[in-house]
Amino acid sequence: MLLEFLFPQLPSSLSETLVFIVACLGGILLSYAVFVEKERRQDLIIMLGAGCLFVYALYIKNVIFSIAMGGFFLCSLIEFVEILVGLHKHHPEELKKYKAMK
Repeated sequence: MLLEFLFPQLPSSLSETLVFIVACLGGILLSYAVFVEKERRQDLIIMLGAGCLFVYALYIKNVIFSIAMGGFFLCSLIEFVEILVGLHKHHPEELKKYKAMK
């Protein structure tokens, strides 16, 4: 079978293929979010990546993975809302400490 050594069981329907594409996209987004500097954008990317992987976790029926991705999604959503509302701020002392670490 074609590519059997990479994919032991190829998706047989369009919906299965879409689930695997969404899972790959989620992994790429979570990896990319590490390199994003702006916190607001980082939170949005983490939310999207965690949401994609949450869909995959539900598809494979893995409870622990579902809880982990749901937690990432909710935490990123809460922090994003805090930034929008203005509750999430960094103190000048913290910023000086972070700059001194570089």
